[in-house]
Amino acid sequence: MMRKYVHERLSWIFLVLVLQLLLLFVAAIDRTIPFMPMLYIVFLSLLVFGAFLLIRYPKETRFYQNLATWDDTYDLNTITAPESPLQSVVMERLNEQTDKFRSETSQLVAQLEEEKDELMSWIHEVKTPLTAMRLMIDRMGDEPLKEQLRLEWLRIHLLLDRQLHQKRIPFIENDLYIEQVKLEPLLHHEIRELRAWCLQKGIGFDLNFSVQEVLTDAKWLAFIVRQLLTNAVKYSEAADINVESGISPDGQAWMYVRDRGRGIETKDLTRIFEKGFTSTRNHEDHAATGMGLYLAKKAADSLSIRMSVESSPGEGTVFTLHFPKSNAYIHTLGM
Repeated sequence: MMRKYVHERLSWIFLVLVLQLLLLFVAAIDRTIPFMPMLYIVFLSLLVFGAFLLIRYPKETRFYQNLATWDDTYDLNTITAPESPLQSVVMERLNEQTDKFRSETSQLVAQLEEEKDELMSWIHEVKTPLTAMRLMIDRMGDEPLKEQLRLEWLRIHLLLDRQLHQKRIPFIENDLYIEQVKLEPLLHHEIRELRAWCLQKGIGFDLNFSVQEVLTDAKWLAFIVRQLLTNAVKYSEAADINVESGISPDGQAWMYVRDRGRGIETKDLTRIFEKGFTSTRNHEDHAATGMGLYLAKKAADSLSIRMSVESSPGEGTVFTLHFPKSNAYIHTLGM
């Protein structure tokens, strides 16, 4: 800040120096004015001016130093009160702009909330006829047509479900209920939902649960598992998908989903959880949205679940969920 302060006052410093040099110049050309006393006066004047700058420095920069460290909370009470008319002008404009931004932000938040509520309401309304369609499909006698309709119904169901959870994720902290969740019933339910798709592709499941229960939120864990299973089924052909759980040497529970599909390019592994990212290997796959893994990772982070991935092109992919210990939830949720 000292350098900026000197730079700000550079014109004044230059003016004082020029005036002192002018006095010395006049004393040098006018023999009636003694030069040495004048040089002594100039020296004292410069000392007084230097002391004045040092004394004024903290007073004139206090406001700006505080402004430089101002956080983004829009709380102007943390800024030191202005000590000069020009600082008052700055403060007045800051207050006006802050009030304007607060008003605009409130309006945008209210608008987003309204749009979110409308979309959530629409999704729930669509689910009613979708459920009726499922019952009608189950009553059909034409098995080949029934399986095709079930698959298309499943795709619509998964898209709506993902959209619903995408809108809920920003407020996930308000929707958590941590409890002991049984893994096997949860996996069986999610696999049954994907039955039509799996039958079409000839995919089976091999389940092995060494750890039967984990401490987490059942609804959001089901959503995470749904995204991993959907990804595994999507990129696999006529091969079993393995789901296994266990416990690490340090007492941390884990569960992985392993497929034997096309795998992920090594250069893509660090980006697969980014919003909207799709494989660079099959970039022409327009059906991919790049949202499933992104949403699963966000939900996992909110649950303090660490998600890791291992993959090799042509050999399949393994997504592993590392569940936190109970004391980690106490720290995360502030219990």
